[in-house]
Amino acid sequence: MTYIHQQKDWPEFRWNEARLLPLLTKVRHQQGRLLGQMEGLGFHLRGEANLESLTKEVIGSSAIEGEKLDAEEVRSSIARRLGIAHAGTTAASRHVEGVVEMMIDATRKYEEALTAERLCSWHAALFPSGRSGMQRITVGAWRTGEAGPMQVVSGPMGRERVHFEAPEASLLDAEISRFLEWFEGTGSVDPVIKAAVAHFWFVTIHPFEDGNGRIARAIADMALARADGVAERFYSMSSQIERERKQYYDSLESSQRGGMDITLWLEWFLGCLDRALQNAQENLKAILHKARIWEWINQDGPVNERQHAVINRLLDGFEGKLSSSKYAKLAKCSPDTALRDINELVARDILIKEAGGGRSTGYRLAESLGTKKNM
Repeated sequence: MTYIHQQKDWPEFRWNEARLLPLLTKVRHQQGRLLGQMEGLGFHLRGEANLESLTKEVIGSSAIEGEKLDAEEVRSSIARRLGIAHAGTTAASRHVEGVVEMMIDATRKYEEALTAERLCSWHAALFPSGRSGMQRITVGAWRTGEAGPMQVVSGPMGRERVHFEAPEASLLDAEISRFLEWFEGTGSVDPVIKAAVAHFWFVTIHPFEDGNGRIARAIADMALARADGVAERFYSMSSQIERERKQYYDSLESSQRGGMDITLWLEWFLGCLDRALQNAQENLKAILHKARIWEWINQDGPVNERQHAVINRLLDGFEGKLSSSKYAKLAKCSPDTALRDINELVARDILIKEAGGGRSTGYRLAESLGTKKNM
């Protein structure tokens, strides 16, 4: 099997511009429309949209690799770094902090040059313990040849399927240098196309023992931030990729087994980005709806910080019913304080008390939130 990096003209990628133009035009229109809508929002709502998108991006990128991160830890870590009040209350693990650190660095500092040192710093942040699962790996440095060829495989032991084999470790310095020179160079390639090519190129090089996919997606996010010209993120490419995970891997694999024409990969990437931008419109509607509810709530005066945090959890789709014991856990307060907070919210028609008694009593948000008074 000959892989793309073994072709004599590697990495002189080619694509059919005529086929890509309609997709690229549609994506560029959607980007402009979304950014225009965000400019019309206040600082607070822009911050909420940015927080929501970054949270989805971090969770989605890890989920693609089969790793489930705690959403509240991710959200809190990002919120603290962005200086957003009422959100960063949950302590995050070292691992979550590292993933968030990489994503924040890639997007908030998108204008700074991407270097080998920066890539290695991202890798070290992803693996703060120096291990991938139970296995010790080389962290913050390129993989070595001691472990043999770097292969992407699936299937049970003894019947593994090799999807792809990366370049030899001895070639990595030259491969990365060539990639970074192209990424930071000027040229006529549209920045969105550049994001797609960069993602594909870095995954093909596969310079680290683990974490290559997550770093490739961070590089793509960095390129998309450059395309948008803003540090804030209002859509999540990785969460959309996670929804289309099989097609994502199929597209990568088929393109890595072909020649230098990567039109099929670019078509898939642009289509996925288009769908991510469409989903961002739905997220924006949810954020605006949430803002209207808070405006309604605050007409009778603000709730306390504990109440604010729990209401936000309910608005974000809290699973199961809310009880006084769950409230106490979410708000990190005593049962008596939890019950007092709940009773105040019931009295203000923010929470509805459901049937039951004692510990089985449940509470839910009132359906009428945001529809009364002066709204």
